[in-house]
Amino acid sequence: MKRFFIYVLFFAAPVIAVAQVAGDEDKDMLNNGQQRDQAAVNEAVNGWWTQSMKTHDQRIQWWRQAKFGMFIHWGVYSLPGGEWKGKKVGGYAEHLMRKEKITRSEYLELARHFNPVLFNADEWAKAASDAGMRYMIITAKHHDGFAMYPSKASDFNIHDQTPFKRDPLAELSAACKKYGIKFGFYYSHAFDWEHPDAPGNDWEYNNPGGDKNLYGGRNWYDQHPELLPKAVKYVNEKAIPQIKELLTKYHPDIIWFDTPHKLPFSENLRILKAIRETDPGVVVNGRLARNSTRNYGDYLNTADRPAEFAPVPDDPDWEAIPTTNESYGYSRYDNSHKPVSFFVQLLAKAAARGGNLLMNIGPKGDGAIDTKDLTILKGIGSWMQQNGESIYGVKRSPLPLQNWGVSTLKGNKLYLHVFEIPADRKLYVGGLHSAISKAYALNNKKALTAKRSGPDDVLIDLAGVAADTANTVIVLELGGKEKGEEGLFMAPDVPVTRLLAFDARLQGKGFGFGDGKADRYYVNGWKSEAQSISWNVRVKEANNYEVAIKYVTGKECGGNYKLLLDNTPVTERKVINTKSGVVTEKIGRLDLRKGVHTIAIDPVTISGAELMQLLEIQLVPPTKSK
Repeated sequence: MKRFFIYVLFFAAPVIAVAQVAGDEDKDMLNNGQQRDQAAVNEAVNGWWTQSMKTHDQRIQWWRQAKFGMFIHWGVYSLPGGEWKGKKVGGYAEHLMRKEKITRSEYLELARHFNPVLFNADEWAKAASDAGMRYMIITAKHHDGFAMYPSKASDFNIHDQTPFKRDPLAELSAACKKYGIKFGFYYSHAFDWEHPDAPGNDWEYNNPGGDKNLYGGRNWYDQHPELLPKAVKYVNEKAIPQIKELLTKYHPDIIWFDTPHKLPFSENLRILKAIRETDPGVVVNGRLARNSTRNYGDYLNTADRPAEFAPVPDDPDWEAIPTTNESYGYSRYDNSHKPVSFFVQLLAKAAARGGNLLMNIGPKGDGAIDTKDLTILKGIGSWMQQNGESIYGVKRSPLPLQNWGVSTLKGNKLYLHVFEIPADRKLYVGGLHSAISKAYALNNKKALTAKRSGPDDVLIDLAGVAADTANTVIVLELGGKEKGEEGLFMAPDVPVTRLLAFDARLQGKGFGFGDGKADRYYVNGWKSEAQSISWNVRVKEANNYEVAIKYVTGKECGGNYKLLLDNTPVTERKVINTKSGVVTEKIGRLDLRKGVHTIAIDPVTISGAELMQLLEIQLVPPTKSK
């Protein structure tokens, strides 16, 4: 069957659209693209990349220990702060140029008003240090193409185009050294809205890689290889020269990339090769060069703005990037700032799963940090000052999941992150087999009594512990190596036990994961009645629990499902299709005896494209039911 594509030709005059028939020729272009990328992969794997990975552990060691960093999105877009010509612009404020289709000349007019006289590198670095952050990454050039340093490769930069003639990146680099913070840059290598040859700007240059999905959309470079020389020209003239400028002028510890799909994989690998040739010791994140086979960076990048974390199997090094509200760049209209407790718990969750948290703030156009961000940083810093030991340099915990919080491990110390102290002041820890030589609260070193409540469990008396409203850390010094255990342990005195879909056992092929954002920490791709989702739980004390289910539906979701306990059906329900949004519904009760159980959700019929996008199951004991 032949397919039809619309080809758009570049001219100085208005664009002319020409319809052409593509069949075998289209396949040939795709094959040529695959051959191009495979040749780049072969060169990397058989040469420079494999050689560079011999020093991987050495260059990433500081990053593994740091665990917590500051991400900063700051640029010309910070001045309007989510507003353009008197109109509120929603979403990411740093995407102002794309959303409002601002031309290069208009953006330069805006830049000429950018004069951040309140910028103080020492204050920024101190704020990060006081918050317990061990590294900082700032946007040296975002998608708007505007360099926040004096660049010789392009005059589209802060020194040449604004009244602010200083070099904020040099000042920040020096300030971070003063406070012992590792320093680096975000660089948008694949998206550049000012450059006439770069992907992204389809409102002024009709280039591929933008919202109009010109030239076949995402795979434009395979469907239209005749356009690739333009992008290569941009990479040669601007991207690689500026990256080399950053590496040789500032000697960063880390460099961070994004949106690699805007360029063919061969170009991403070429940029990585230039980095390794220029500075073999710099850490490179995982969004520069990755394919279905491997990640060619130093670590894996996971979710933007996460609330929960999807499984990261067989990869010990990963990083997530939450932001204080819902925009990365400063937005005067976005007041959705999360509480300190959210970030303290998110940091503990990341560390417990072996990851780092790179938390973003968006300073204002005048150079000041938003007071709401400063409040959050101060709150996190107060907690880290007392409890940072339980975050820095820790590893994945060997304990099974616990319904009261998470745990981290460093040496012989097991750190229990208790998100809410039980009302009876008894902390049951499941799956702990080692002898305990010492137990105490980390915030005040108060000695605690810990005793066996069974061969696999420990009971800790928390009487007199100064509870932290976000996360109280209890330290157990172990007498041996913990062997680990799967499943989830249900302490009896926790108000709500959450069985996250991210932590479930998935049976059947085709499942996928949401990106972990609020109300998107779901499992999707539930398209077959042969697929099921289940959790193994171990109950400390028998009880009868009320069960609630939480899921997302869309216009293509629908069907019936059943709740099972130990393979026995308990109840059957119909998916409530709200067309959009989250459904939370009570679906029955479970009588859980002491011991191990399997709780499952199985499809009965699927009437839509998928059954539902499951977020979690909640178990609430009767005394806590509402």
